[in-house]
Amino acid sequence: MSRWRPPAEKSSPYITAHGAAALRQELTELWQLRRRDVVPALSAAAAEGDRSENAEYIYRKKQLREIDRKIRYLAKRLDCVTIIDRAPPQRDTVYFGAQVQLQDGQGAVLNYRIVGADETSAPAHHISIDSPLARALLGRSAGDHVRAALPGGVAEYDIIAIDYPP
Repeated sequence: MSRWRPPAEKSSPYITAHGAAALRQELTELWQLRRRDVVPALSAAAAEGDRSENAEYIYRKKQLREIDRKIRYLAKRLDCVTIIDRAPPQRDTVYFGAQVQLQDGQGAVLNYRIVGADETSAPAHHISIDSPLARALLGRSAGDHVRAALPGGVAEYDIIAIDYPP
């Protein structure tokens, strides 16, 4: 069995100003804190002798490889994202960055914010603009009825309110 996987679909290049700042902060922390600690530990482990059986050396090398991979990803991602830092002219329609209040068929009220793929957070109720629910909501207005084909089946919602937080 092969370990090869097809490449993931490219996500939308949009991000909020807060999300871009968080990515920059993570990149800085990786460079200045984590990588700075791992390199000397790797050098010390390499100086201990036989590297083929040195668990510390193997672990530190793997750790450095993972940090460098994440740094490469963040640097490339920050180069290609488009920062959306203001609300659209039509504030009564769902677009990127919208905070949307929905009501499902059972009467439960749900709040979601549509953000970039790098900013998604289940606890904060931030959903990616690439998600099926966000795709179904885009371009809709308050009072509209929306059907979304979600992984768990088709779901129906009514849009109660739309807001664009600063």
